[in-house]
Amino acid sequence: MVKKISRDSFEQSINSEKLVIVDFYADWCGPCKMLAPVLDELAEENGDVEFYKVNVDDEPELAKRFFVTTIPTLVSFRSGGEHKRLNSAPPKDEIIEELA
Repeated sequence: MVKKISRDSFEQSINSEKLVIVDFYADWCGPCKMLAPVLDELAEENGDVEFYKVNVDDEPELAKRFFVTTIPTLVSFRSGGEHKRLNSAPPKDEIIEELA
């Protein structure tokens, strides 16, 4: 399952040896709602990838820090640094492929 994180746990969460994917989303966002179950499935299927989500309404500082201007935005991290990003809700099979 995708775990919700805040600014208090963000740094610790992205500093992993594993690939980390963070979903910047909002509760009112239709495409974000459609993407959520897809990310849950990917989290279950890919134990070597950590999945987190950040609500941009609750954490505007994080959204600003990572220049999130559209949602959903998926950002991958490797060893704490931003690796790649997708500014959309792509099909399930493209997410890991595009962000790895």
